[in-house]
Amino acid sequence: MKKRWLALGLTAAMAAGMLTGCGGGNKPAESTAPSESAAAAADGSVYFLNFKPEQDEQWQAIAKAYTESTGIPVTVVTAASGQYETQLMSEMGKTEAPTLFQVNGPVGLNNWKDYCYDLSDSEIYKNLTSEDFALKNGDEVAGIAYVIETYGIIYNKALLEKAGYSRDDIKSFADLKKVADDIQARKDELGVKGAFTSAGMDGSSDWRFKTHLANLPIYYEYKADGISSTDAIKGSFLDNYRQIWDLYITDSTCAGAELSAKTGDDAAAEFANGEAVFYQNGTWAYDQVKDLGDENLGMLPIYIGADGEADQGLCTGSENYWCVNKNAAPEDIQATLDFINWCVTSDEGTTAMAEDLGFVIPFKGAKETTNPLVAIANEYVAEGKTSVDWCFSTMPSEEWKNGVGTALTAYAADPSDANWSAVVTAFVDGWASEYQLANG
Repeated sequence: MKKRWLALGLTAAMAAGMLTGCGGGNKPAESTAPSESAAAAADGSVYFLNFKPEQDEQWQAIAKAYTESTGIPVTVVTAASGQYETQLMSEMGKTEAPTLFQVNGPVGLNNWKDYCYDLSDSEIYKNLTSEDFALKNGDEVAGIAYVIETYGIIYNKALLEKAGYSRDDIKSFADLKKVADDIQARKDELGVKGAFTSAGMDGSSDWRFKTHLANLPIYYEYKADGISSTDAIKGSFLDNYRQIWDLYITDSTCAGAELSAKTGDDAAAEFANGEAVFYQNGTWAYDQVKDLGDENLGMLPIYIGADGEADQGLCTGSENYWCVNKNAAPEDIQATLDFINWCVTSDEGTTAMAEDLGFVIPFKGAKETTNPLVAIANEYVAEGKTSVDWCFSTMPSEEWKNGVGTALTAYAADPSDANWSAVVTAFVDGWASEYQLANG
C-alpha cells in the first residue's frame, strides 16, 4: 500500500479524531484467566490475551476502568515477549479461552482463521477510516487493525549535537555509517559506550532484527519486483542487510559475541542512560525513552544503502489485528465487541488509547496522540518522504524468523563470510521451505 498506509493511518485518522510486534520486557504479566464466578456476575465477560508486554500496565488500567463503568469483567493476560503464539495455542485449548486475541496479518491469520468471528456487521468495523485496516478471510472480516505504528532509528538529539551532527547530516546509509563510525571512535571523549545500543538477540529483543530490520531488504525487493508477497524470496538486498547489521554490531556498546545474552531492557536502559546515541525501535517505545525529554528525541529512517533511499521515510504499518473468538459464549462475544468498540469510540476509551497507550488508531473518533515520536513520523509524511511498508507480515512463519535470528547471532559472534552465507541460506532457502510447509 506504499505511502497510502501512513497517509491513511497517521494523517487521516488523526484529522478525523498507533511494533515486532513489539518488544518489551521478557516476563509475563501476573494475571489470571476469568473465573466462572466473574463471568456469571454480569452479562458476559471479556478475556483479552495481549501481545504487547511493554503496555500491560496501561491495558490493565483500561480494563479496570471499563469494568468499573459497565460492570462487565475484563481480564487482560499479557504473554511474554516472543511467546504470544505459544501461549495463544495453550489458552485456546482451555475452557475459559480468550474472547479477544491478536494476529499479525495474513500469515498469522492462516493459523487462526477458523476461530475468528466475522466482524462485518460490527460497530468497530463501521468506524474504521479505511477498508485497508480490515483483515479479510474471503468475504468475512476476520480481524481489525487497532493501532498504526512507526519504527526507525531513535536518536538522542543532545548527544548527536555534542558529536557535531544533526538529522540533516544523515540522509543515506553512507551518511549514517560516517557519523556512527566517528562517534564510535570518539566514544570516550563523548562519554558514551557506543554509537548504537546493543543489538540484543535474547528473545525480548531479537524481533527488532530478525523481523523489523529484515523488513528492509524484503521491502526493497518487493518494490523492485512490483510485488506484495512471494513464495520464494530472492535475497536481492541481503548485501544491504549485511552492511546495516555490521554497523549495528560494530559501532555498539558491546562486543558482538555478547549479543546472544543482551535483552531488550539492556538496550532501552543504555539509550535512556545516555550510553548510546542510536536505538532501533518504534513509537511504542516512548515510555522507555521519555525521561530523556521530548526535546531530545528524534527518529531516522533505517537506511541500508538502497537506491533512492534519500526519499525514504520511516517504517509504518500494523501487525496488531484484533480478532474475536467465535467459539466463545454468545454473551461473551457481545461483551467483547462492546469492549473494543468502547476503546475506539467512547471519550474515555479514545483518550486512553491516545494518551495512555500513545496510539494512533484508524477509527473515525480517534484523538490525537501526545506521543512525540508519532509527531516525528508525521513530519516525514509532510516532507513527502515515502513510508516503508510493513512487509514482514508476509514472512512465512515464526520458524523462519527464528532461523534468521539464530544465523544473525552466530554471525555477530564471528562475522565471517561463511557465517553470513548461513544467514543468506536461512533467509532464502528457509523462506521457500517454510512457505511450502505453511501453504502446501
